[in-house]
Amino acid sequence: MGAVVRFAREGEGWPAPAKINRFLHVTGQRADGYHELQTVFQFLDYGDRLWFERLPGGLLELTGGLPGVATEDDLVFRAARALQRLSGYPGGVRITLDKRLPVGGGLGGGSSDAATTLVALNHLWQLGLDVHDLADLGLQLGADVPVFVHGQAAWAEGVGERLTPLDQLDSPWFLVLDPALSISTAEIFSDPQLTRNTRPLKIPAFLSGAGANDLQAVVVRHYPEVANALNWLSKYQPARMTGSGACVFAAFPEEAEARAVLEQLPAPWTGFVARGCNRSPLMERLARAG
Repeated sequence: MGAVVRFAREGEGWPAPAKINRFLHVTGQRADGYHELQTVFQFLDYGDRLWFERLPGGLLELTGGLPGVATEDDLVFRAARALQRLSGYPGGVRITLDKRLPVGGGLGGGSSDAATTLVALNHLWQLGLDVHDLADLGLQLGADVPVFVHGQAAWAEGVGERLTPLDQLDSPWFLVLDPALSISTAEIFSDPQLTRNTRPLKIPAFLSGAGANDLQAVVVRHYPEVANALNWLSKYQPARMTGSGACVFAAFPEEAEARAVLEQLPAPWTGFVARGCNRSPLMERLARAG
């Protein structure tokens, strides 16, 4: 894919925050090929941003979609079209996406963009759908979309759609490092050496420090640059990969400490510092919208 094009717009817009997986276990594989997971999603106060303008006649437009991806295949466009069809809303929308999050980084950018589209258009179009309706629609777009729609840090099971809110997570400052490559989730989950039988974990055990990312060993084996990023970041704090990678993260007690490490980041890697959030910035924006 080509480089992501940045678009600046006036006004506040709607946030599509990143997520990290504080841990990710693969506990089994179903007959349909999907994997049974356990994970904890936590949001970051950093991500993409979208703007929405009403259009007449059911017209849907998207500016700032992913290079190399047809507009009709973009998750943002698909979310708008699915909501339009479900609700029967006769009007349309022009959507502008300011893409900050890397593609294939394990930060949930595409799912978050889709969720923000559903939540914002439900408000803009005054559809009155509740969060469960939107989450059910979001699940048709991707397994991670519902957690962004609900907007609460959560313990997740199944394919990631069975959510238990977690409001007792700590909220450190995270340094997220992007080793400048994109990883296919399907490739990692299809690897024959992936651990698929990790013993299920209980929430108290996770809160006491248990848990790992079962996908990390596979990714590191195929992508040495991820291993290099983990090794570099681990010099400062324990580091872990999020999702199926390629981004890795470490928690710091103070923002200044995280930013001091970020300043030492070697090229061509990039990164950012963000606070962990148990309530999504999207929910804060929706509350302000009334």
